[in-house]
Amino acid sequence: MIYYEVLCYSCKKIFRVYEGSLKYKQFKERKSSTFCCDDCGHKIRIEAIKNFFR
Repeated sequence: MIYYEVLCYSCKKIFRVYEGSLKYKQFKERKSSTFCCDDCGHKIRIEAIKNFFR
């Protein structure tokens, strides 16, 4: 299976994006963009939802 190793901008850990996923497609199109891992993405989404209802 083909994958890229990408640096998470939030936690600074390296994670893999596998062929066929949305993040893989986005990384291939623009490699200079910033990406976050699934754990950080989930935390960011939950915080945004909490702040929306305040």
